Amino acid sequence: MTPAALTNALGIDVGRLRAERLQRLRDNMTAQGVGALVLTHAPHVGYATGHGVPAADASMGNVRRAVAVIRADGDRPHLVGGEPDGLDVIAHPGSTPDTDDGARALAAVLDDVLGDLSPEHVAVDGWTGPMLRAGTPTLVGSADARPVITAATICKTADELACISAAQRINEEAMLDVVAGLAPGVHRSDLAATFLRRIRELGIDRSMIDPIFQPMPRSVADGPRTTTGDVAFPTGLGDPAYSEGDLVWVDSGITVHGYASDFGRTWICGRGPNEAEQELFDRWRAVIDASLAALRPGATSGDLCRAATAANGGERPWLPHFYLAHGLGIESAEMPLIGTDLGEEFDDAFVLAPGMVVVLEPVIWVDGVGSYRAEEVIAVTDDGWRALGGEHPYDPFVVR
Repeated sequence: MTPAALTNALGIDVGRLRAERLQRLRDNMTAQGVGALVLTHAPHVGYATGHGVPAADASMGNVRRAVAVIRADGDRPHLVGGEPDGLDVIAHPGSTPDTDDGARALAAVLDDVLGDLSPEHVAVDGWTGPMLRAGTPTLVGSADARPVITAATICKTADELACISAAQRINEEAMLDVVAGLAPGVHRSDLAATFLRRIRELGIDRSMIDPIFQPMPRSVADGPRTTTGDVAFPTGLGDPAYSEGDLVWVDSGITVHGYASDFGRTWICGRGPNEAEQELFDRWRAVIDASLAALRPGATSGDLCRAATAANGGERPWLPHFYLAHGLGIESAEMPLIGTDLGEEFDDAFVLAPGMVVVLEPVIWVDGVGSYRAEEVIAVTDDGWRALGGEHPYDPFVVR
């Protein structure tokens, strides 16, 4: 099903979606005493204006970076640069703020739009070197815009949840073709090409992240390792050919109307799982079930961490340089972040609420045997939770 078909089937109203987002931003700006936002981070610009991200690749994004300016007391948002066609914005010509000429052009716009505001009432989500060199008086001494963005985006509307679900369904459908092509002698680039071709056929013209199909070592000693002494993921190095029995960790993301999917699975090349490998999956399934049993509005991130750890015999079932779960929306990983190195006090203070999206991604690792990792995309509801996306199988592993 294409994004347009899913948009219609799921009742996504893009105009309503954008209007509600802008109102959320302004409500949170007022609550936090912010008179204006200056946004340079592409997902934030998209959230405020509807402007599409030109590419996931950072160099392409910087060459074509747009800037959004939103006043709490204004009407339409301002879009500096970018492609304003079809958007309800006040358009300003401009080039990227990653160049000195572009930063000076942006400074002139900001002086015009924000000239009556003092810097302490302006919040910025990110500076470029040329912006700092331009020394725009309106921005010198400004605040951090991220608390406003996080407060606006952390609980999703019905339209936002429908966009995430649509993106997840398309991602899962594309992966059916990819897993069918995994075989000894096939290269990582072959799988990536299949995925990119298939999402194009399904109406998606860009991948949010480079798709990951990483053959994993069976023990930490086989490396590469992280600075914490654990298995590294993702690495994305080279173009390896798969061998029979390789454990392949998969991760990918595409977007619908700027909202991300997050697909994660573990595949085995050329055969089904042996008993020890199936046991890895069984333990992962037990951790997922325990986490879902604890997941509801009013629960804390700490509740999920304790439930997952207890289900894994008291051993924390996730990589220390990642997390048990992360949020999903305009970013592939955003708040809530659950089980990070911020510690138990942070997790116990964070309370789940309806509209939050939680991507559970525990990892079961047995050194010398290997690992199982997969991701489940979940929305918190008024009385519990619901899965977003379809029902993609765990093949070659089976639920016992």
